[in-house]
Amino acid sequence: METKIKPFKNLGLFFLLSILSVLFIAPIIIVLINSFKGQFYISDAPFSLPNALTFAGTENYLNGIERTNFFTAFFYSLFITVGSVLLLTLGASMTSWYLARTKSRFSSFLYYLFVFSMIVPFQMVMFTMSKIANTLRLDNPVGIILIYLGFGAGLSIFIFSGFVKSIPREIEEAAVVDGCNPITLFFSVIFPILRPTAITVAILNTMWIWNDYLLPYLVIGNDYKTIPIAIQYLQGGYGARDMGALMAMLVLAIIPIIVFYLFCQKYIIKGVVAGAVKG
Repeated sequence: METKIKPFKNLGLFFLLSILSVLFIAPIIIVLINSFKGQFYISDAPFSLPNALTFAGTENYLNGIERTNFFTAFFYSLFITVGSVLLLTLGASMTSWYLARTKSRFSSFLYYLFVFSMIVPFQMVMFTMSKIANTLRLDNPVGIILIYLGFGAGLSIFIFSGFVKSIPREIEEAAVVDGCNPITLFFSVIFPILRPTAITVAILNTMWIWNDYLLPYLVIGNDYKTIPIAIQYLQGGYGARDMGALMAMLVLAIIPIIVFYLFCQKYIIKGVVAGAVKG
C-alpha cells in the first residue's frame, strides 16, 4: 500500500509546484509580451501575443531608454548596489565573528540590538532618517551606501552569526599558534569558511537594494535617479502613462537581477542551511 501511495503523492506535489511556478512566472511573461506591443493595444488585450498590427518592435525600448536616461540610472543603481552589498557582506561578517566569539553583556546587548532592528518598520523611521541624511550630507550615492549598511546589518548579522557559532574554535586557536593576528585570522581562515553564507547574504541584499524604490526616493530623490525612480517618472500627471515604454523598462530593470539570481541560486539554500546548524 505504501509503495502505491508514494508515487501518487509525488505526482500531486509535482502538479502543485508546477501550478505555483506558472503563477510566479506569469507576471514576468506578461510584462515581456507587452513590452513589444504598441502602447494603445496593451490595455485592450494585455494577455494576447503581439501580431502584425500590435507589434512595435524595439520602439518601446528606445523610447523608454531616451525618456528615462536609462544608462545613467543603471550606473547609479549598479554603483549603489555593488557598494552597499560589498560593505554589508564584509562589515556584517566581521561584526558577527566578533559578537559570536566575545562573551560579554555588551556583545549580547549589541547582538540583540541588531536583531531588534529587523522588526522595526521602515515607515517609523523614514522621515527622521531622511532629515538626518540631509543634515549629515548623506543624500548622495556614496552616503546612501552607509544608510543601506545600517538598514541591512540586522538580517545579515543574524544570518552570519548562526554559521560563525558552528565553526570550531580549534581552527582559530591553531591559526593563532601559527602566528596569525586577528586581521589575518579573519581574512585567511574565517572568511573563506563563511563563503557560502556570504554569498547568500550578498544575493538577498542585492535583490533588495537593486529593486528598492522608497529609500533612494527619500534620500537622493531626483538628483541621482536609480532605475526604479527613473521608471516611475514614465507615469505622467492625471494618470497618463506610456505603458509600452513602462513595460520595456521593467524588462530591462529585472533582467540583471534575474541573471544574477539564476547564477547564484544554488548558494542560497546551502548558506541558509549552513547557518542553521547552530543558533
